Amino acid sequence: MLGPVETQSVSPVFVGRAEELGTLYDALARACEGEPQALLLGGEAGVGKTRLVEEFAAAARRRGAVVALGGCVEIGADGLPFAPFSTALRALRRELPGELAAASAGQEEELARLLPELGESRAGRHDEDGMARLFELTARLLERVAAEHTVVLALEDLHWADASTRHLLSYLVRTLRTGRLVVLATYRSDDIHRRHPLRPLLAELDRLRTIRRLELARFTRDEVGRQVAGILAHEPEPDQVDVIFQRSDGNAFFVEELAVADHEGCRTGLTDSLRDLLLVRVEGLPESAQQVARIVAEGGSTVEYRLLAAVARLAEDDLIEALRAAVNASILAPAPGGDGYRFRHSLVREAVSDDLLPGERSRLNRRYAEALETDPSLVPADQRATRLASYWYHAHDAAKALPAVLEASVEARRRHAYSEQLRLLERAMELWDSAPEAVRGALRPVDYTEVYPPCGCDPATTALRYLDLLAEAAVAGRLCGERERALKITKRALRLLEDEDDPLRAAWFWIQRSRLVQRLARGDGWQEIATAQELVRGLPPSEVHAEVLATAAHWSMLREPGPETLTAAERAVEYARMVGADEIESNARLTLGGLVVEAGQIEAGLAHMYEVRDEVVARGLAAVVGRSHVNLPSALEGIGRSEEAVTILREGLRLTSRMGLTESEGWVWGNLAESLISLGRWDEAAEAAVNAQRLGQTAGPYGAGANSQAFLALARGQVSEAARHLAEARASYGPHDPMPQHDLPISCLTVAVAAAEGRLADARAELARTLASGFPLGTQRYAWPLLLEAATAEADARALPAARDGREQVLDAVFSAVKRLTTHAPVWLAHERWVRAELHRAEGRNTPATWSDVVTVFEPLGRPYDLARVRYRLAESLLTGAGEDERDRATELLRLAHTVARHLGARPLEDAATALARRARLPLTPATEPGPTDPADALGLTSRERDVLRLVTAGHTNRRIAEELFISPKTASVHVSNILGKLGVSGRGEAAAVAHRLGLFPADMVMPGPTG
Repeated sequence: MLGPVETQSVSPVFVGRAEELGTLYDALARACEGEPQALLLGGEAGVGKTRLVEEFAAAARRRGAVVALGGCVEIGADGLPFAPFSTALRALRRELPGELAAASAGQEEELARLLPELGESRAGRHDEDGMARLFELTARLLERVAAEHTVVLALEDLHWADASTRHLLSYLVRTLRTGRLVVLATYRSDDIHRRHPLRPLLAELDRLRTIRRLELARFTRDEVGRQVAGILAHEPEPDQVDVIFQRSDGNAFFVEELAVADHEGCRTGLTDSLRDLLLVRVEGLPESAQQVARIVAEGGSTVEYRLLAAVARLAEDDLIEALRAAVNASILAPAPGGDGYRFRHSLVREAVSDDLLPGERSRLNRRYAEALETDPSLVPADQRATRLASYWYHAHDAAKALPAVLEASVEARRRHAYSEQLRLLERAMELWDSAPEAVRGALRPVDYTEVYPPCGCDPATTALRYLDLLAEAAVAGRLCGERERALKITKRALRLLEDEDDPLRAAWFWIQRSRLVQRLARGDGWQEIATAQELVRGLPPSEVHAEVLATAAHWSMLREPGPETLTAAERAVEYARMVGADEIESNARLTLGGLVVEAGQIEAGLAHMYEVRDEVVARGLAAVVGRSHVNLPSALEGIGRSEEAVTILREGLRLTSRMGLTESEGWVWGNLAESLISLGRWDEAAEAAVNAQRLGQTAGPYGAGANSQAFLALARGQVSEAARHLAEARASYGPHDPMPQHDLPISCLTVAVAAAEGRLADARAELARTLASGFPLGTQRYAWPLLLEAATAEADARALPAARDGREQVLDAVFSAVKRLTTHAPVWLAHERWVRAELHRAEGRNTPATWSDVVTVFEPLGRPYDLARVRYRLAESLLTGAGEDERDRATELLRLAHTVARHLGARPLEDAATALARRARLPLTPATEPGPTDPADALGLTSRERDVLRLVTAGHTNRRIAEELFISPKTASVHVSNILGKLGVSGRGEAAAVAHRLGLFPADMVMPGPTG
């Protein structure tokens, strides 16, 4: 190999870029303080991006930072999956071996998809969380490594990046929260045409406030002069600078080429195109060096020395001399790892590659492929399959390319590079008809996707079918987010299957289509599931059959639970167990356990779910681990066992975070918010709700977080904020796939917000719409709060004349719904009694006995806000309908309700308790020293007269005053007369005017009762 070679065309003087370097140094300084930084560096080809990165990297190293460089690798028109990240992680492993090993501990199998040196990646079924899981673990790995060391992660040439690399970069930029880390990515801006795949990513990143984008401009004439002086080692003539500046237009790379050409007397080059100028320099090399340059140009971004030797077929001394000539001429340069060669600038490589003849290009690719087949060790193991597939494809040899492309697709799938897998499978479809039948007949299914059926066939003897490619491509498209392409593939497959008697494969494709329809918001997916059920009906047990049953049971559990759903779940468990489909069985058992709980067999159902959770955690089945820590605590919350749910949810956060299950973590946060609200830990609940929205990538967790925030805002008296969060939740769920677990909480909040805003008619309309749809079996956890809000709204509006019309019909409808709902858990038995008590209050039958019963059933449930609300109602009924001997009990109840409300920040309940205590002249807190005399004291008004005047100012009659203050109308009349005398006025209107002029009372004179 060659040692260091002094190049002639690179200026030893770094010119200009002061502003850009200042931005980079500022980012480095911020990162050193623990604030992750992300920057995008764009510029046209040759403008000096790499030189700027090198200058910054050197400065960062001098300041103690660890620099990990990774470049996107181009092989022909193909990119290597995750190539820049794999290269950068290898650099980190060399620099910080102990730190990287500690940071990846426990997740080596998953992270090996990016860095094979960590071990063997886990085999098994792939799911939609797989890529997100890898991305999350990569982000956490970088955060941990950067916890103690400042790390600069530089990713070059994003314009060549594969889709998986682009997705991972986007994820990192959006989610990195801690660590002394700088992520710097470069791209060639003049290559980003309107349909370039990098363009959407740049637009997405532009919208983030956390990323800074730099665009390198061309050099000015003065900067060109300094660059030329550095190259020539003396001051150039002004005329020479003028010519070079005009010819290069300030492009740093062309300045170098023109300066060297001028220095070497190549004046003719100045009249040719710049591309020809680049080729003139190559053509000035010895013939063997030109041959090597052409070989390297077609081999990819970097070509390993041993591979180059095998393809060049030169004697080793001749090869080294040819390389030395190319390096001395600054055409080639040793690769950063010292194990190969690359063009010093990609513009030269592109010029040489474009100059190859078509036959010459195919021949070089064939020689590369033959060399790699002969000795696979010529390239890194994680690149071999992809590069071999690319070489054979560009050699236009379908017989060789088809098997190689299929093998590369399996490697891409293993690395969760589903976008590249889809591209390779589409390439295999393109090659299918061109490949000889003998080659196709010799192919074997290499990676049955999910439960795509071998149909009892032996894969070792069954030939690969075109339909198999469609199956792989459909799943790859779904997993990488290309759902439209995946849907087209499933439609194509189902058309092909119309002429075949293959119900299992058809059923499999219908299940895929159902998932895609749901994710694309084209419907609820049930028609597709039902078609799959019909296709497998009566067939022997198989993985497909179990999958269809499990999918149908899960769909029905969420939308239309019933006895048939329970039967489907039981059969799914049975079939999956018979055929050894462990993951399907675990999922089906979770579904079955939840259905059993909802059917009233609580302990049996929970036992099922606990058993599954323990098994999947022990076996590390990531997808089911996430779901078990969502569904089990949800079932517990659904029966009022919130403390138990929180314990499991906290463990779920630990596991989902450690395993990189971001979507499941979002669900866990959403469920945690709900349980913490029940337990009266509202500040923690608010934080959990925000995290659910931050992490939730689908409607479920985002909507759940919005719902919890809406509830908290409403309970704290922030009605407009509650309405905003309610709108967020409604928009998140959308109208295309209704589910009771989404729709009923939305309906409940809609009723509550409408009532709080005084829109009783809207609240009634929402209730009527929901009751018309009915409450499916097992949805009592959502139905009882809705009925409670409706009954409370009617009771609070009892005194409003405008509310009388239609009240009787609403109350009858709520009563009818109450009779039909189940109460198999203590929490829902308590809600039934609460709803009935509110209905009685709406009818004017607000008795202490009724509310005392409600308080009794709520006291052991550990739901402080609910208990405070019913205690308030009991105190209100005692003061209204009981004698003087109950005042002490009412005082204690109000004190307890007031204390809880103040602790939670439930302002409406706190104010209502305060107002009720004041009207009844009950002390909520110990007496305090009197404050300064106010106008009412100056007028000689007693405390009771002050209360009466407040109600007079509000326009109340003596009878209404008596009801509000729990006194007789005659006593109220006496107080009014005394007040008129003390104020020196003759009537109520004048008294109100005096009170208003003196500012005795706020505008909201009468406090309503609390609502949920």
